[in-house]
Amino acid sequence: MRHRLSALLSTSLCLAGLLAFTGCGSTYRFKVDAVKNPDVSVEDKSYRLVSGNPEMDSEDLRFKEASGYVKTALSSKGMYEAPPGTEAEMVIEVDYGMEEPRTEMRTISVPIYVSVHSPPRIVKVQVRDPKTGQVRMVDMVVQDPPREELAGFQERVITVTVYEKYIRITAREANTDDDRPPREIWSVYVKNDDESDNLREYVPLMVSAAMDSVDENSSSAKEVVLKDTDERVTFVKKGM
Repeated sequence: MRHRLSALLSTSLCLAGLLAFTGCGSTYRFKVDAVKNPDVSVEDKSYRLVSGNPEMDSEDLRFKEASGYVKTALSSKGMYEAPPGTEAEMVIEVDYGMEEPRTEMRTISVPIYVSVHSPPRIVKVQVRDPKTGQVRMVDMVVQDPPREELAGFQERVITVTVYEKYIRITAREANTDDDRPPREIWSVYVKNDDESDNLREYVPLMVSAAMDSVDENSSSAKEVVLKDTDERVTFVKKGM
């Protein structure tokens, strides 16, 4: 019974996704918020990329993998990493991670199936007379087994565990002429709330969602929907 309910829930979620998108399990939703400081400008688009999380060193292998995706996305905006031994115009901080899981109540539509019995049918079959050996055709009544058909949907409330994954990419001045702290130039914040706790899988997806909002200003957070086969995702995953 539990296995059947699990299968029904999975089918329901897949069918719900099919109504809005083509394909099941390959579409992702992100909230993207971008700001840009109109009072700061840079002469060129060179940068030095650092970790924005004090608990994650820039030499960490996980950070290097994430920063590779970010560098690829930045290249689409004409930005480039300053060569060794040269000064950069910007310092770009990358901070990403996952918050503690939380539970949510969700209403889903569960498919309801009913057993349908077909009426008996008559088929012609060959039979051999055991005495004479002659073959003749006779009528035989056949009853097909019942089949299950979709009768409709029923709404149910379920409890799910949700994981909030995020990435923040922030550009600041690399050099200042006085003692004031470097000013922020632009910043992009992306988050995703769903049932996956696979942060590594989502990092290139979140970077892809952020790509078009780099060095832009949005009046409010917007929703970005991506498939794992989209051009932006393919571009970011391919790397420099």
